[in-house]
Amino acid sequence: MKVVVGSDHAGFKLKEHIKELLAKGGHEVIDVGTHSTESTDYPDWGSAVGTKVVELEKLGEVRGICVCGSGIGISIAANKVPGARAALVYESTAARLARQHNNANILCLGERLIGPALAEDAVKAFLETPFEGGRHARRVEKLNDLGNK
Repeated sequence: MKVVVGSDHAGFKLKEHIKELLAKGGHEVIDVGTHSTESTDYPDWGSAVGTKVVELEKLGEVRGICVCGSGIGISIAANKVPGARAALVYESTAARLARQHNNANILCLGERLIGPALAEDAVKAFLETPFEGGRHARRVEKLNDLGNK
């Protein structure tokens, strides 16, 4: 699966750790930045991940992963992109539910609030969990419609 990753400076180390995990799992990693711990702005990277995920979804299965210090700012930025459904999680149950019920296409994590082991569990759950559809499909359509107003 293609996985678009992005972070600001505060999420850079965890993003790099996740990239290694993804590569070991056979995923194609697309890193939109940042590429160092030099101070930068999370809206740039959240919107870059959101934009790239929505663009690539037309070509097949893709997911995104965003990381900043808390995960909050970058998730807000990613969710500003029409078609992006970014979920901020701190553990694997929320990551699984974000996929099952919300068809989240972007996982957001906070490096300052979650360690590598919890992040790995959340990433694994996010990538392996399918969307359930059914009663959740109309709700996801409503989310998509909100981005088109």
